[in-house]
Amino acid sequence: MAEYISFQPSDFFNTKMYTGTAAELAVTGVGFQPDMVWLKDPDYAYNHIITDAVRGATKNIYPNGSYAEDTDAQGVKSFDADGFTVGTTASYNKSGDDFVSWNWKAGTTSGISGGTVTPTAYSFNTTAGISILKYTGNNTSGATIAHGLGAVPEFILVKNLSTGSTPWRAYHVGLGPDYSITLNESDGKADNSTFWNDTAPTSTLITMGNDSKINGTDDYIMYIFASKKGYSRFGGYTGNGADDGGFIYTGFRPAYFLIKRTTDAADWRVWDNRRDAYNQMDKTLSPNNENITASGTSYYMDFLSNGIKFRQGLTGNASAKEYIYAAFAEFPIVSSNDVPGVAR
Repeated sequence: MAEYISFQPSDFFNTKMYTGTAAELAVTGVGFQPDMVWLKDPDYAYNHIITDAVRGATKNIYPNGSYAEDTDAQGVKSFDADGFTVGTTASYNKSGDDFVSWNWKAGTTSGISGGTVTPTAYSFNTTAGISILKYTGNNTSGATIAHGLGAVPEFILVKNLSTGSTPWRAYHVGLGPDYSITLNESDGKADNSTFWNDTAPTSTLITMGNDSKINGTDDYIMYIFASKKGYSRFGGYTGNGADDGGFIYTGFRPAYFLIKRTTDAADWRVWDNRRDAYNQMDKTLSPNNENITASGTSYYMDFLSNGIKFRQGLTGNASAKEYIYAAFAEFPIVSSNDVPGVAR
């Protein structure tokens, strides 16, 4: 059965490339005012950077490190109607370098209630299945926080904003509530009830343990995603180690595909349809480190009209290894204007 959605995926997620100028630069062409911007210079060993509208422009956190939140007045200076503006700091705007930005739209800033932890600020979007929560932890096992999505979250990223010694934690439906994994490290999954209290999220609440990485007494930011047919999908798979690799059905032609091997140590990897416009795709970045683009036959992948297919037996497809993934769409199989997505 064809997937059908009443909106275009680019209404809520878009990958935008831009070239740095070292002078204040308005990055346009995103297609909406983003509420979450994740950017990286693929050709220089700068940090990955996330800025969001909930914490405010100029407030930064770094997916590849345990660093506390900081402020850079010359970073992302504003979220604009069709993109965002960056200042003169080189890691956002180095002259002549081509940057990649991944952009998500949320936008609803009232209506969340319930739970034992109350967000101090938030933005969510039930159509796109994204919620961004800022909160102060209560250091209590079994604490709950409302997310506003009306759907069960399947991918959650959390960062302690207050200290520079606590790594990111992630929940993923492919691991379940007994396990967590670290965004800024290559480690495999960890079984620890102090993260998610061994309790799966519901359509209204996320349950937390009392680990300082997600629910001590500090300030935190939480990025929450729920699958939406034809727009986003989160799941797991087992590699087959073959050059004729496995196929993963998403129900759409991906614009963005993130993976992590969970059985043992391996880098996170992300492909997108702007840095690599044609199959076979091989340009990847690792959210857990500052490294520049890695490319070559080890990373071969095809973005197809209804999913992805690995074209090698190494990165993302090692034999008998377990993986999790997060995917966002370029185009569904059938969209609101009945135009089918096609393989490139």
